[in-house]
Amino acid sequence: MDARFGLVFVSVGDVRLFVDIDGAKLVPDGGSMRERPTVILLHGTGGDHTPFKENYAALTAVAQVVYYDQRGNGRSEDGSPERWTLDWWADDLRELCNALGIERPIVVGASMGGVVALTYAVRYPDHPAKLVLVSAAARVNVGRSVAMYERLGGADVRQAAERFYADPVGNREEYLRICGPYFNPRRSNPEILSRVTIRPEAARHFLSGEFLQSDLTDRLSLIRCPVLLLAGELDPIVTIEDTAELAAALGDRVQFVRFPNAGHGLIGEHDTVLRVTAEFVR
Repeated sequence: MDARFGLVFVSVGDVRLFVDIDGAKLVPDGGSMRERPTVILLHGTGGDHTPFKENYAALTAVAQVVYYDQRGNGRSEDGSPERWTLDWWADDLRELCNALGIERPIVVGASMGGVVALTYAVRYPDHPAKLVLVSAAARVNVGRSVAMYERLGGADVRQAAERFYADPVGNREEYLRICGPYFNPRRSNPEILSRVTIRPEAARHFLSGEFLQSDLTDRLSLIRCPVLLLAGELDPIVTIEDTAELAAALGDRVQFVRFPNAGHGLIGEHDTVLRVTAEFVR
């Protein structure tokens, strides 16, 4: 572990990851000190941890909260681009816990961060205490996605989505321009977006490979911990059918909360997301 200009970096294998920790692990409780759970937050590919600080900082009332930027993203080091994969990102999470002495974390993953969380849970089924997955699924279902885009925006939006899925790297800019307004019926706070350190290289690498190839469906039975699934019914990226499919595969381990008027990332629903998540953490 080392610090530069007040920032903390933790060595994990071949890279140093930027880490920020908020909230006490031990709190006074009568005549003793009580240990609280640790929540680790996983952002999506291409972004960083900073939006979580707006939406999840209040979790420090019930837990210690760990933010970090995944390799190739945000303030963390790149390492080899060959290691910008779900397995490596999942292994980094496990090794970060080793480095920080974290046992049985509660892992919260949003969007592709949720897929990293799922990958981690199937690779290390005894390690997480709980998972919270926001707008995440075991696989990308192109047919459901383009159908939702058509429902939300019409044939032109569907066709732009189809071109993106045919070539996610080459058609990404067009996709964001045409389909982006339909990700969510509510707009993100522009101040939150302006804080994010965008590193597109890892996102391009992921989009050109595992994005459409990864499918964790057959491995979901390995997950042993309780799982909270949070999903928007108007999400065209991870459709509500995708999340329902994941919930069915997880069986009695899952608590599934649907948001009728929300899309990807549950923008505008963060008060409810925070309340439900805090109850689950407790």
